[in-house]
Amino acid sequence: MSNNKPTHRAFIVRNYQAPNGEEKTSWTLVGSVWPHKDGKGFNVALKGIPLDGRLVIRVDEPKPAEAATVAEGGAP
Repeated sequence: MSNNKPTHRAFIVRNYQAPNGEEKTSWTLVGSVWPHKDGKGFNVALKGIPLDGRLVIRVDEPKPAEAATVAEGGAP
């Protein structure tokens, strides 16, 4: 893996039913993903693997609150 910041994050995603009967989704961060230099693949570093649920890879973007803080000159 390169020393660059990961471009994607890996999550375990599970669906569950809340006590009020509402369908909910739980996202647990379990790893980071870096593209290969040739752009034809990825290196994935996982801290866990799903035994239930699914593994989801998403682009690493700041959450809206983090984006607002950075735009205002604060620390992320």
